[in-house]
Amino acid sequence: MPQPLKDFTVAIVGGGMCGLACAYGFANAGIKADVFEAAAHYHEIGAGVGFGHNAIRVLRELGLFDTILKVSGQQKANQRLFNMISGTGDHEQVFDYAESSGQQGNEGLGVYRPVFLDAVMPLLDPTMISTHFNKRCVSVEQSNTGPQTLHFADGTTHEADVIIGADGIKSVTRSAIVSETDNRLAFSGTYAYRGLIPIDLLETEGIKADIRSRPHCWVGAGKARKRHGGDKMLTSEHSHPWVESVPQAEVLNRFSGWGNDVMIMLNHLKQPSRWSIHTLYPPLDSYVNGRVVLIGDAAHAMVPHLGAGVGQGFEDTYALCRLLGHPNVRKANIETALKIYNEIRPPRANMVLKRSLRAGKIYESYGPGLYDISKMRHNLMGIWEPVWRFDLMDQVGLAILKEFEDSPQSVEKQKNPSTTKR
Repeated sequence: MPQPLKDFTVAIVGGGMCGLACAYGFANAGIKADVFEAAAHYHEIGAGVGFGHNAIRVLRELGLFDTILKVSGQQKANQRLFNMISGTGDHEQVFDYAESSGQQGNEGLGVYRPVFLDAVMPLLDPTMISTHFNKRCVSVEQSNTGPQTLHFADGTTHEADVIIGADGIKSVTRSAIVSETDNRLAFSGTYAYRGLIPIDLLETEGIKADIRSRPHCWVGAGKARKRHGGDKMLTSEHSHPWVESVPQAEVLNRFSGWGNDVMIMLNHLKQPSRWSIHTLYPPLDSYVNGRVVLIGDAAHAMVPHLGAGVGQGFEDTYALCRLLGHPNVRKANIETALKIYNEIRPPRANMVLKRSLRAGKIYESYGPGLYDISKMRHNLMGIWEPVWRFDLMDQVGLAILKEFEDSPQSVEKQKNPSTTKR
């Protein structure tokens, strides 16, 4: 049930996965929020997204997981541990995380991004959450004493006590945290070619990898990487479109000489798109300035090599909803809650950002003269553990306890946050 109504208002810039999850969490915490989306309707660009163990825990705590699981068409979250095999030759096994981990609970879930939004939208209480489309934010006007003001491309403005920037990697609200001239967007040196191919077709064509039951990663040296003089990787943001349709011949040329399974897939990738993978680097030291707060890709856009970007965005969402929703947080002390958020989120999310870059370098280093199988296994062992095994709920609970609570009952309550009706 919703909590008593708070005495402050929130504006969320961006109606993507993190923005809507945040709106849902705020409504349940008694916080009125307006969501501003630049598009004519809620939508997400891209195909699917994978939720790891940490993301699923957060979705459960927010009360969204059962709905998301239902719309995913799956009975339960399943282990989605990557099997890494060589992209060339006979595709020998390089690293199987399922065999190497030795731990239970490595559950994961794959969801189509637009389906996630379609599932969450009906859950938003219209008495608490107002949605506004065709609202492209162009600037943020900050105030130390009064409300914060959003300015939109259509000439309108909106005031709120707190502004949440959930507007993605090309965030406008980020200019309230760092100068507009401080452009942290960096091209990772890697392209991702995307397309959809029916699994039945690949199996008919004789693909050997068990792609139906678990994800696979074919690894090898430099095939998807654009070289910039030696081994330099991060460069300035691409000036041309980040997403472009390309001919199938380009993909086949990039991976020429690779093994049978890879070529079966690429021969059926008829209309590929090429995505220039960008990141936010160097990472932001702060996600908060006054009463403007960043979450998700606006705060820590990262490369996809650990499949952890959206999970970190959900962690931001959980921490922010729990902090601002605490009974002792109100307009008068809201900056104290935001200070806690800024103390706990940048160190963790930035760690995952850097670790994701490192993972990409490892994946692309398998091959003659670089890494052999033993070195790959050594470098990959445990690389996901800090992402999946971190107890965010305990961290947030202890931070709240330290700042807002001091009774023995509060101590016990914060040690067992999942027993709290949210």
